[in-house]
Amino acid sequence: MALLKIARMGHPVLLGRAEPVTDPTHPEIQRLIDDMIETMMDAGGVGLAAPQVHVPLRLFVFHLPSARVAAEDAEGVDGALPPRAVINPEIRPGSEERRLGWEGCLSIPGLRAAVPRFAQITYTGLDRDGLAIRRTAEGLHAVVVQHETDHLDGILYPMRMENFSLMGFNEELARFQPALPNAGEG
Repeated sequence: MALLKIARMGHPVLLGRAEPVTDPTHPEIQRLIDDMIETMMDAGGVGLAAPQVHVPLRLFVFHLPSARVAAEDAEGVDGALPPRAVINPEIRPGSEERRLGWEGCLSIPGLRAAVPRFAQITYTGLDRDGLAIRRTAEGLHAVVVQHETDHLDGILYPMRMENFSLMGFNEELARFQPALPNAGEG
């Protein structure tokens, strides 16, 4: 396995629509998934999309560490999940309800912002073995899947923001992070 170079905001690979993966079980795709998981874990992220490592394919990896789930998903809707891949994902909102939450991105290091996301989603796609998956997600799980799927469509989280006063450097937000207003309905 190898650590991959993460593209940062401004690189054109992050702004294009990624192409579907035709054979999830191909050895090159399996190696890419393994390398992406290693890169995500090394960087301390909870998700990483293929375009972020300069590969314009519709796949991402993610995990939900128990410490983050407990800290960010107080309702405990979704539990911790080990690293996994989602290939050719599609998302459907469970309702129009949106929630505002703090997000960071490995392609925008050092910054965080409040981003509105659907409160509940259902997503489909393929796992790394090419088997169909269908999952309903809320809380941190839903946020991560929406964030990573956005990368596959050339969307970075600042493009979703509604209030740029709720963006800052991690160090400053750790000391002065404002409470988020209720995002309410979409």
